[in-house]
Amino acid sequence: MRADILLDKLGQAAVQFLRQKGYEAQPRTTTGEEYPDTLETRLPQKTVATRAGLGWIGKCALLITEEFGSAIRLGSILTDARLSTGTPIDISQCGDCTYCVDVCPAKAITGEDWHAGKKRDILVDVFSCRKIARELLNKRTGGEIKDRTFCGICIAACPWTQKYLDRTR
Repeated sequence: MRADILLDKLGQAAVQFLRQKGYEAQPRTTTGEEYPDTLETRLPQKTVATRAGLGWIGKCALLITEEFGSAIRLGSILTDARLSTGTPIDISQCGDCTYCVDVCPAKAITGEDWHAGKKRDILVDVFSCRKIARELLNKRTGGEIKDRTFCGICIAACPWTQKYLDRTR
């Protein structure tokens, strides 16, 4: 929640900067428009990130970068300013790795490899993921979590995330 607030503030500041320079800019907030029947947004942050060459979508349907693995939060801005980007990434770099699949308590991750244009529901059952994550969190806290949530076990299991964590320890 705190990270979402900070990302939204950074996005608003970047939009203000771009507009002062004469460009059109629109922030993509962390609490984007979500469709309740699919739990999708019209333009996911991770789609913007793959188009900018920042990373690929893992088997767990999260963005994975070489530098941070899947231990990241995203914010994006749509603008007409000419900015340099990386080369769009169209295929997964996960290969034969199934760490996230193997540790998922909801068994929500199918193990399919991502490629640009592949639907998220082929990769992961987000409803099972959310349901089990809430159950685990409620059991731990004794609370009644109703917010959107996920357990993050797949993030911690990712070898790319582990490489990042090893570098920071």
